[in-house]
Amino acid sequence: MNRTLRKVGIAMIVLVVALLGNLTYNQVVMADRYRQDPLNQRILFEEATRLRGQITAADGTILAKSVPSDDQYRYQREYPGGSAYANLTGYYSLRYGPIGLERSQQDILVGDDPSLLGDRVQDFLTGRDPRGGNVELTILPAVQQVAYDELTAKGYTGAVVAIKPSTGEILALVSTPSFDPAPFASHSEAVQKKAYNALVPARDPDPLTNRAVTNLYPPGSTFKLVVAAAALNAGMTPDTSVTSSATITLPNTGGATLSNFGRESCNGQVGDVTLTEALAHSCNTAFAEVAMSLGADAIRNQAIALGMDSTESNIGLRVSASTTGEMADQAAVAQSGIGQRDVVTTPLESAVIAATIANNGVRMTPHLISRVTAPDLTTVSQTEPEVANPDAIKASVAEQLKAMMITTEDATPGAGQIAGLEIASKTGTAEHGTDPKNTPPHTWYVAFAPAKAPTVAVAVLVENGGDAGLDATGSKVAAPIGRDVLKAAVAAQAAGG
Repeated sequence: MNRTLRKVGIAMIVLVVALLGNLTYNQVVMADRYRQDPLNQRILFEEATRLRGQITAADGTILAKSVPSDDQYRYQREYPGGSAYANLTGYYSLRYGPIGLERSQQDILVGDDPSLLGDRVQDFLTGRDPRGGNVELTILPAVQQVAYDELTAKGYTGAVVAIKPSTGEILALVSTPSFDPAPFASHSEAVQKKAYNALVPARDPDPLTNRAVTNLYPPGSTFKLVVAAAALNAGMTPDTSVTSSATITLPNTGGATLSNFGRESCNGQVGDVTLTEALAHSCNTAFAEVAMSLGADAIRNQAIALGMDSTESNIGLRVSASTTGEMADQAAVAQSGIGQRDVVTTPLESAVIAATIANNGVRMTPHLISRVTAPDLTTVSQTEPEVANPDAIKASVAEQLKAMMITTEDATPGAGQIAGLEIASKTGTAEHGTDPKNTPPHTWYVAFAPAKAPTVAVAVLVENGGDAGLDATGSKVAAPIGRDVLKAAVAAQAAGG
């Protein structure tokens, strides 16, 4: 009997210890994870009863705010910026949790960030309801709206990023298709469900995907800027002769070829052309041969200096890492040299490359959040411009690239040329998919203006040819959008933001 009781006692002790261990694990080890889980309904309820802080644009335009409600939650989240800013603000949903800046800036917005401890203590001592801090973005509404309107006017799926080259401030960051965040913030579960389910059939393309920072695309001929920078750094000049051949044979491939657009010689010329002409007329064979002469390491090193082949980063939103791929042999190097093969970039990274050239070769860290303020609007923190790489491109090389890109813009057709505003640019038309020759290409336009004293750099990406199908090119589809965004950005900055 004693042995039996002893076994029962030991078993009870083991169970009690296990229970205490489990409680300790959940209450101590996992506490932060459970608290930060965006689907934790208890936390969501607690937060919903607080006055959540605002998200504003650079000029004070309110993009997200909380207003009093007449239900148990006390406050209702509203999004005056609507779908034009949804990829930035995201939403705060009691059913689905927060996404976008509502999630990444959660602690600031609800007042839990350590930097707001003094405000929390003051609220407690005075008996005032807890309040959150505010997040001010670098976005210029005039630029953001133009970019959004240009993409949505024709129902394009794509992205636009505009950056101030000298500081890295993001002036516009747009992704389409977008969505209305307001129903997700409703206190009605039925309304939230209806809004979410309405997006499910449209998940291809997915409105909840932020194409500007998350998706990776072959950059096509815009990557020739990276190759041109590497070539100039290696001793070539804008006047160096390169091939104008319509087609070249890739080495060690059994006869595989690489051709210019339309299988025509570069600018219809016989014999060699200059590197400047090859860039202006986007000659694939010339840049493939230049890439092979440079080798994979030179191209990769230049790409790394410009921010590629690194880990994913964060600007308040998660940014996927752009990459050059392996470039394991000369054929791969040739294909990579025209922005195909395994080279992929985000629209943000493409804008950074253009901005770096515009900024005399100095790469700035892009940033979206300008400052954080306490509930009383006093500044808690402010983002200062940060140099990511002071020698991403030699200043002399950057000047040569600027001149080459001005020539390229002059040779680029398409609507939207702006009288009195000199632009430096490069277009791209990128094949993709399992049957690239029969799949509408992605189209690109990267540029900056004013060309000789740049205040804005842009990258435009339109997926799957926009409305031009297989005939789509960067100059036809993406360039008109980019030029209008440049015009808006130059005007907005001249007017003081």
